[in-house]
Amino acid sequence: MISLFFLIIYMGSFMLMLLVLGIQVKCFHEIITIGYRVYRSYDLPWFRTLSWYFLLCVNYFFYGETVADYFATFVQREEQLQFLIRYHRFISFALYLAGFCMFVLSLVKKHYRLQFYMFAWTHVTLLITVTQSHLVIQNLFEGMIWFLVPISSVICNDITAYLFGFFFGRTPLIKLSPKKTWEGFIGGFFSTVVFGFIAAYMLSKYQYFVCPVEYRSDVNSFVTECEPSELFQLQSYSLPPFLKAVLRRETVSLYPFQIHSIALSTFASLIGPFGGFFASGFKRAFKIKDFANTIPGHGGIMDRFDCQYLMATFVHVYITSFIRGPNPSKVLQQLLVLQPEQQLNIYKTLKTHLIEKGILQPTLKV
Repeated sequence: MISLFFLIIYMGSFMLMLLVLGIQVKCFHEIITIGYRVYRSYDLPWFRTLSWYFLLCVNYFFYGETVADYFATFVQREEQLQFLIRYHRFISFALYLAGFCMFVLSLVKKHYRLQFYMFAWTHVTLLITVTQSHLVIQNLFEGMIWFLVPISSVICNDITAYLFGFFFGRTPLIKLSPKKTWEGFIGGFFSTVVFGFIAAYMLSKYQYFVCPVEYRSDVNSFVTECEPSELFQLQSYSLPPFLKAVLRRETVSLYPFQIHSIALSTFASLIGPFGGFFASGFKRAFKIKDFANTIPGHGGIMDRFDCQYLMATFVHVYITSFIRGPNPSKVLQQLLVLQPEQQLNIYKTLKTHLIEKGILQPTLKV
């Protein structure tokens, strides 16, 4: 599995996006199947069909938005796609309404409560799986490093917390997971922060990992070529006085992303495990050991990714709050789909603004 994952990384961001989509579908299947076991005993209609239909609708909405944002130049050349993108939200809403009406028509007397319970089950499952996987793909577009460092930090925390707990664990951490200990929790935290710091240093050296993923219409493919931002360029930092005496140096060279990796690793080790605790409580509520038996000895896919979804949301919020600024390429793509008159008006407005700022010299009239 590790070798396959490295192969997919080598094959590029698009294959990683397909992997995330596949994991999303499988996690949805595992959670819905648990509900279906309860539901089918009453021989009620359409639950599984409607669940998969809603999955299709929600994916159509989210990934249609992604196409509109990142593939604007490609869409501009295809008239059929232009129609779908222009009315994308209306079409998505109409598709959802069709499913909503089908659910109402499927209601059976004396089982209303159960059917609404399962309707809510489906929507919560969609919130957990589809929304989070969409955020993972959004993180990937910012650069593969925003995918690899968080996901590897969660894996590192899972492994090191187990090792510290196995060798040094004495104090129980939480009743939901009796085998979890404070020693493992704390040991996993420090190990994960160190691992994330080192992994960030190693990956920040390569454009392949740090450059935003962009679709180039001229070559009809994704590209990861850029001049790395300041986030991925070595900077000198002054050391605190107590470290100067220990290390015998005044400054240290770091990539700024390494400092951000400390925040990511801290979340992965302190808050991320609560995704696993939540999953443990869910399984105990339904008296099951694992979500499925997809991976021998490990359970289902959801058993392995319960913490990853929570981590993906944090990374997306972190990027939008502290990292992401205006994206020139995205603005340019949006400008290219405008009418020529609109483009010309924007050009004149921008030119006037730059002249007023003193960046451009006024054009001399002859």
